[in-house]
Amino acid sequence: MTTEPRHERAKAYHLAGDLPAARQLYTDILTDDPTDDDASFRLGILEWQSGNGDAALARVRAALAKQPGQSRYRLGEVQILVSLGRLDTAVQACLRLLGDEPDSADGWFALAQALEASRQWSDAAQAYEALLEREPAHADALNNLGNCRRQLGQWQAAQAAYRLALAARPGFASAMTNLGTLLQSQGSLGDAIELLRKAVAVEPLAATHHANLGVALAACRRFGEAADVLTRARALDALSADIAYNLGTVLHALGRHADAAAQYEAAVALAPAHADALNNLGIVRKELGAFAAAAQAFETALRARPTFVAAHNNAGSLARTLGRMDEAETHYRAALALQTDRACAEAGMAAQRSATYNNLGNVLKDTGALDEAVECYRHAIACDAGNLVAHCNLAYALTFQLDDGYAILAECRRLAEHHEAPFIRVPVAHANARVPDKRLRIGYVSADFRDHCQSLFTMPLFAHHDHDAYEIVCYSSVERADAMTDRLAAHADRWRNVREFDDARLAEAIREDGIDVLVDLTMHMADGRPLLFARRPAPVQAAWLAYPGTTGSRAIGYRLTDPWLDPIDDTGQDDRYSERSIRLPDSFWCYDPLSDEPAAIELPAARAGRLTFGCLNNPCKLTNRTIRLWARVLEATPGSRLALMAPQGRARERLLARLAAQGIDTARVECEPFRPRAEYLRTYREIDLALDTFPYNGHTTSLDALWMGVPVVTRVGTTPAGRGGLSQLSNLGLQALAAHTDDDYVNIATALAADLDALAALRAELRPRMQCSPLMDGERFARRIEQAYRAMWGEWCATRAPGGDPVQTCPA
Repeated sequence: MTTEPRHERAKAYHLAGDLPAARQLYTDILTDDPTDDDASFRLGILEWQSGNGDAALARVRAALAKQPGQSRYRLGEVQILVSLGRLDTAVQACLRLLGDEPDSADGWFALAQALEASRQWSDAAQAYEALLEREPAHADALNNLGNCRRQLGQWQAAQAAYRLALAARPGFASAMTNLGTLLQSQGSLGDAIELLRKAVAVEPLAATHHANLGVALAACRRFGEAADVLTRARALDALSADIAYNLGTVLHALGRHADAAAQYEAAVALAPAHADALNNLGIVRKELGAFAAAAQAFETALRARPTFVAAHNNAGSLARTLGRMDEAETHYRAALALQTDRACAEAGMAAQRSATYNNLGNVLKDTGALDEAVECYRHAIACDAGNLVAHCNLAYALTFQLDDGYAILAECRRLAEHHEAPFIRVPVAHANARVPDKRLRIGYVSADFRDHCQSLFTMPLFAHHDHDAYEIVCYSSVERADAMTDRLAAHADRWRNVREFDDARLAEAIREDGIDVLVDLTMHMADGRPLLFARRPAPVQAAWLAYPGTTGSRAIGYRLTDPWLDPIDDTGQDDRYSERSIRLPDSFWCYDPLSDEPAAIELPAARAGRLTFGCLNNPCKLTNRTIRLWARVLEATPGSRLALMAPQGRARERLLARLAAQGIDTARVECEPFRPRAEYLRTYREIDLALDTFPYNGHTTSLDALWMGVPVVTRVGTTPAGRGGLSQLSNLGLQALAAHTDDDYVNIATALAADLDALAALRAELRPRMQCSPLMDGERFARRIEQAYRAMWGEWCATRAPGGDPVQTCPA
């Protein structure tokens, strides 16, 4: 057989993809004629296609050594060098070729590809342009030029290059995909999706096109379609870690957490150092309650990418959830160290830095470093004025820091004006029938319908609502429902799980439900929804329970309070609130301990031989002013001790240092860890007398203390949060324990400490007082709050304008 027919057959096998048959023929040719340079070259190309780069390079160079001027061989050498990562050598080889053949289009293309592979975007672009001067309609060069321009941030030039590539080759799927993803990044999602669909139609078996389309659909929040498209991409390319990761992200958005976890795990199996997949796997595992596995995923993500700020933030969030505050603080501070102001500005990552400051602020607040927490929240807002969560946290934290209702209102109004403005400007109309005495639909919105202190107050109300006159609808954003969720739900006429709803969707659902009075139970606390209320989905909106204060919102018309938090003869002070104050006759709170723990009637001092003062409030309430008051009490009561709640670690060390700085001998201080509710209540058996905090009094904690038989001495402030102790004690007929000056606070506490018989007698009667008071009369409380709702509703009904229902606007 002559060489030429064998060459033709080998080439035919090669082009058909039958590489083994082609290899055998090339080898046979070279066996018969070792000097056959073309067979050597073609066998080199075959070796390259088979992944044998070094063998390929040796074969091609053998041919090139005999025919150094052969352009085809020189270009083959460049391609192989690029694939082997020997980019500098490839560039030099191209330059030598172009030195000999300056108008070689293939030479310019090879040079441009080598420069592009080495990430020399500007030089690569110049090489593609040199080629295009010679061949203006070179579609591949135009497409690749677009890629280089894109890497250089030259968006318009990139778009122009892609469009010219498509003009040169109308069915060019890669150019469609590249232009589509560029348009997506610029926010032109409709045009992007149209192009990406065309690319899929042209090359239906190309997984990349399906994957890019799926990502674009996800960017439009069309998660169902995106899941279908990405599932197809996954079937076409089961070895792509990125496709598995993107599918996991879409399934995660659909709330299919277990399926999302499976895709993230597949991505990690394919690419063990895929930090983004590991990070998201940690997030979804946390949501599934698999905390140990979540921690492992975050740890692995940080090993794969030590500078991964989001993984530090997420690991910190998990640690905070688990009560590992030192670990959380370490992660957040590490994240901040990686995010200098300049780096964030250059990379457009100010929002991420803002989130980190906010997260660190939460940990510092939880562990008692309130002033530092407030500064973190302010830093977060300075980094990103659009960070609503940080602004809510700041507004709430100020209620712990300030005894100045006007300053708190000013911050709350700043928050509302900045974040609510786009919604407040939009007029709304409500179709609710304006019938004053109809059965009212009351909607309650909360993320805390669960084993949470809020349930101590919602349970007695929900259990006593008059369902003949009021239809109760609950909108629950609980992350993980529990037995308490089920107990509360049993008292509602309708229960809607809305955690996956964004504010716009939830507002629409509330309108469709025809809610008459919508009640915000969270305000600026965690997982609140201020922008839901800004949309005004109900004609009457009110705030209650989260804490007695203000939202600053022009969309919430009313706030519930009582005559002690806001004295009736001091209504002129209602200008500290953006809402109208509706005073319930007795108490802002109605309490159910949800526990059968016996009262601590025995005086601990009689058993221990020394008196123990105590405060089991959150450490964020332990301001320096409070500590100075306690120092005076301890100084006036020799031998007494002080029991506080503080987690181990830095938080406890910081607290003890602050106590010492205010003159308290820390040897007299006993720190209790955070405990489950039953154990926490039993802690009161070791406390003789509770000392309240200022300027934010204990609320739930004080009621717990009183229920357990421990009297509370409170310091009355000017804000409603600082008058909670007065409200509770007044409802028990114990106003004598409420001090209006610092001296009175010290005198009341030391007098009780000095008269153990009187203290013991008071302890014995506390639980009966509680049980007989408005503080635990659920039926009485429900009627009073329903009367408040009816009054609010009646005012709205009276606003009917001649000729029909007016459009509701907010006052200026």
